[in-house]
Amino acid sequence: MPSKKLDFKAGQYVVYPTQGVGRLVRTEEQTIGGQKIQMLVIDFERNHMTLRVPLERAEISGLRPLTSAKKMDEAIASAKGRAGAKRMIWARRAAQYEENINSGDPMKLAEVVRDLQRRSATDTMTFSARQLYLRALERMAQEFAILHKMDLDAASEKIEDILGVPKEIDLNAVDEDSDEEIAENETE
Repeated sequence: MPSKKLDFKAGQYVVYPTQGVGRLVRTEEQTIGGQKIQMLVIDFERNHMTLRVPLERAEISGLRPLTSAKKMDEAIASAKGRAGAKRMIWARRAAQYEENINSGDPMKLAEVVRDLQRRSATDTMTFSARQLYLRALERMAQEFAILHKMDLDAASEKIEDILGVPKEIDLNAVDEDSDEEIAENETE
């Protein structure tokens, strides 16, 4: 079965499934075991990491160009849907979510975000569920940010706004009416 040749250019943003979005810095030739191998050098600025992927293994590793804005919008729309069935034990679901996150596929990332997002301001999450949710959201936001020319935090907020995820509750917030009532009660 013939495989399609991936064409990458220096300066291009790419997605490496287990690391997220990086910038292809250059292609270099390295000699390993007496063989000359073409390597793609990818910089993941956010992780402070540089990765070298053999060009002939790029497709097998899952390296891909950024998704289109249309496909990203479809993924976000799918994250608005109803959460999937939660009949299996948490350890298996968590492993499945981890696999989806490391796939680099925007639709699978959207599934994790959809299943783990808070539906109301009073919903609580376990620590591990929150970590998985935040990782999936960040991976989606990395591509979204580049596609829409915004920073990562703004992209995360925008995705959560689109999905209707409630903001965190500020437990230190005081209702203005309460302040007035306290002031009135003190003067009486």
